Amino acid sequence: MARRPTTSLWISPLSAIVLPRGSDSLWLALAVFSIFSLLLHHLSLRAACQSTVQPHFEGFGDELDEVDDSLDDPPVQLSDLPPSPSLSQSDSQTHHGPPEHQDDGTHPSDPFPAPSPSRTPRHSEFEYWDEDEFEGLPTDLPPESVEITENTTPSYSESASKPAPPKPPVATTWRSYTVEVVCISFLIAFSINYFTGKRENENLALAWAAKFTTKDSIFEKNFSLVGVGDGEDSPLLLKEGQNVFKFYASGRRYCQGLLATMELKSRHDLIASIYNMIVPCKDEISFEVYMNDDAMDQVVFAIAKKKAAKGMHKDMPDLQRFASLMSPLNSRKWVSEELSVISESKEVASDLITESVLDQVFGERAFEKYREAFNSMHFSDQHSGTHKKKLVFKFTLPKANHMADMTRLVALVPYYIDLVGRYKLSSQARSKTDAARVKAAQESYKELQNARQEAMQKRKAERKKMIEEAEATLSAEAIQKKEAKERARQMKKAMPKMKMTRAH
Repeated sequence: MARRPTTSLWISPLSAIVLPRGSDSLWLALAVFSIFSLLLHHLSLRAACQSTVQPHFEGFGDELDEVDDSLDDPPVQLSDLPPSPSLSQSDSQTHHGPPEHQDDGTHPSDPFPAPSPSRTPRHSEFEYWDEDEFEGLPTDLPPESVEITENTTPSYSESASKPAPPKPPVATTWRSYTVEVVCISFLIAFSINYFTGKRENENLALAWAAKFTTKDSIFEKNFSLVGVGDGEDSPLLLKEGQNVFKFYASGRRYCQGLLATMELKSRHDLIASIYNMIVPCKDEISFEVYMNDDAMDQVVFAIAKKKAAKGMHKDMPDLQRFASLMSPLNSRKWVSEELSVISESKEVASDLITESVLDQVFGERAFEKYREAFNSMHFSDQHSGTHKKKLVFKFTLPKANHMADMTRLVALVPYYIDLVGRYKLSSQARSKTDAARVKAAQESYKELQNARQEAMQKRKAERKKMIEEAEATLSAEAIQKKEAKERARQMKKAMPKMKMTRAH
């Protein structure tokens, strides 16, 4: 028998433990990408809100600065202003010369000349504009809009001299970062749960392998090749996912090999862990034994809990066609009341449920210990798939430190391999099973023929529909030609067939 060192218990190198594999790595990457996208989106929104506190409009800052500078300068006296030309009606000639001298009794050096009663200064907001540059200026302005006194100031200076009250700054507290805190907390919780759940599943799978596949264990004694590789250092378990582990063994009479599949809880997935708190699930292991064609007789048999047995009888094609639920046998000791037996005949059921199995596992008293661990057994030579003859065992895994509790359940696997491999039906039972299988083969053939006919009729209907659609697009002349051609073909078909022979 092939031996495996204890170092072969390790499932994968350190890189496989640290880095996620399979579809779980894709989910982790998507979760990290979504969280960082939310963070960037929220930070951009907050930056936009803060930018509105002190708005800056392009093109207006320089003008406001100029206004503020003009307000800070000392007031300009009217005497300091250059003389302004008077406005008149626009004509073809422009007046850019000095103003005409008027003898009104004022002196140029007088800073505050008295206004003449006959003529008032005509200062306006248009006095510094060029008449050639702006057309359509009003010539006569009302006195109240022209007169400029010493105390008047431009209207824009009053509004500019009053600065707008500053807006209060946005409060930056921890409540402003609620979305960021929630996202980062979720990411941290997801990462911690991923690595802890992954490690817990690996420890559970390694505990099972250490108990049942190492030296002097059940599978090491009953199979010559144990593990997923041919070398001495090949691992015992094959990790197909963070919660799926497989074990393979071969080299035993009556069977081609054995495949054990452990489907554990999705402890590495935070959302699945929360869902499992609401809807509990269990860690399960299933054994599939592929029997040799000449070793297994015509047997259809299953045993499971009552509720599960009804579902199996309804869903499994071989159980539904060949077997039926059996009532307890009064002539002998039988299985626990919590179990139901599905069998093709009473002979098969009584031969496969032996006294030793009842005393150790399926009896009324013995089953109390294995009520939580046992799920079902299903033996059939009419399984669907590549391997027709197969034995299937399904159990629930205990905790890592209680693996010894399912020793007797695991021992059922090699026990039933030998029992079913040696089992032969009686002539009476064989005649019944032969008739049932012939009938099943005929029904399968009829179903196949019906499926073929339905497929042919469907193809004909589709072809006819296509021809009708094509005819709908033809012209009247084309339709007449086609009808004439069809009539000629029918007439030719109706004419009697004549055989010409050569005279001798």
